[in-house]
Amino acid sequence: MSPDLTGVPEHVRALVASADALPLRHRMGDATDTARRSAVLILFGETARGHDVLLIEKSTRLRTHAGQPAFPGGGAEPGEDYPVGTALREAWEEAGVEPASVRVLGTLPELFLGPSDNLVVPVVGWWDDPRETVTGDPFEVAQVARVPLAELVDPARRFRVRHPSGYVGPAFEAAGMVVWGFTGGVLDAVLTAAEVARPWDERDVRDLAAEQERVRGAAAVVEEPADRAAPTVAQEPPSTAAPRTVLGR
Repeated sequence: MSPDLTGVPEHVRALVASADALPLRHRMGDATDTARRSAVLILFGETARGHDVLLIEKSTRLRTHAGQPAFPGGGAEPGEDYPVGTALREAWEEAGVEPASVRVLGTLPELFLGPSDNLVVPVVGWWDDPRETVTGDPFEVAQVARVPLAELVDPARRFRVRHPSGYVGPAFEAAGMVVWGFTGGVLDAVLTAAEVARPWDERDVRDLAAEQERVRGAAAVVEEPADRAAPTVAQEPPSTAAPRTVLGR
């Protein structure tokens, strides 16, 4: 069954159409038998500032991935409609996104992340009825941001970062964060597939910790937006039956 693309902008249509050949440059090997099934929601929308995508910043109190920007997402729970149900539930719990407000357009090829032993399926959605976002459990989520695509494709905000482990990969400066790692790699591939990416200097490699400190310092002097929602805790998600259209399989 083909997804309903009525009213969906051209860049999202291009992503859906090219899901088979999505250039996920950080794709890893085959999943282990112990890999945890996980899903993330790549949620596109539109505001007065233009088209955007939803990101969260994980709390610095977490034991793993502390302080990292990410798509809403997490591990599957027994009996739920994986991966779509998993992605929608996590987006509700972490960012207050009502499942019924999201039109699910499909899933991208699953990705095995060896270091965390996770098998992750990105779910692509269009926000038909966007509401104010809220920060879920403050122990897990530090902030929720609707990041304009114009920021993400700005060559001045694009570079690569070097982690102490030796990892070097694509990164973005957006919403007062350095978006890197798995999320940075997926965004890099998605923007390319959506045909909105602009040329940038891939020779620009920066130390991750130094760049994070610089961006945090710059964000600290910017006045807090008046329309940012105050942190609240999301309640139980409403019951929904999300459509499932699998792409790139």
